[in-house]
Amino acid sequence: MAGPRHRGCSFGADTVYAISLGKPRGVVAIGARGRVRPFATIRAPGLIDGIAFDETGRFGYRLLVATTAGKRTSVDAIGCHGTVASITRTAHRVEGGVAVAPAGWGPFAGDLIASDELGGGIYAITPSGRNVLVAASGLAHGGDTGVESEAFLPARGSFYALLADRGTPHNRHPGDNVLLRVSSAALFAAGARPGDLLDATEGGAKTVAVHCAAAGCTVRHVAHGPRIAHPEGHIAIVAQ
Repeated sequence: MAGPRHRGCSFGADTVYAISLGKPRGVVAIGARGRVRPFATIRAPGLIDGIAFDETGRFGYRLLVATTAGKRTSVDAIGCHGTVASITRTAHRVEGGVAVAPAGWGPFAGDLIASDELGGGIYAITPSGRNVLVAASGLAHGGDTGVESEAFLPARGSFYALLADRGTPHNRHPGDNVLLRVSSAALFAAGARPGDLLDATEGGAKTVAVHCAAAGCTVRHVAHGPRIAHPEGHIAIVAQ
């Protein structure tokens, strides 16, 4: 995740914050010249597999990290000086790319949105640590199969959504080791709307757009990748 500029303590520009599974275990900061330095230590047990910046301010403009162990996920919030505070240790099990909902995304605006590939549900985690089901994806689910990669669509402009298709030998979805790409024009033609959540499955990159407003949330299937695709991580949005 690239460091944002926002109100409060700044993470600075030209820096990428990335999950580190080795030593140190937590988050490292990668500078523009490739220098890597330890940034924060995560002590929650399990696999660290989700990272997102809070750009709404509901989590204090901090960096959010999700760590999954068994049937539960921990969420920690990290300040710009590397101070770690626990949000919850008992969220529903989720995995993969996570994202903070923008203002206007119905009752879940400003919440951390994360997906459960095993059960197919999409969940919101609030700043107080409460865990709420947003919607069922309606897609196939299970290990290496269900929804995992997320991004919110920009409110304006033309863009591409990019997703890494990881080579995974001997898997039912062995992947291609390529970047998958879909244009905003194609997404909107399929029924997605600006501000929607895109959520893609690990098996085949089947993708839904989730629209939330005061009246509730709707889910629409808007894209899919090659059948053998094995996406991992975030969906990245780049200007067209």
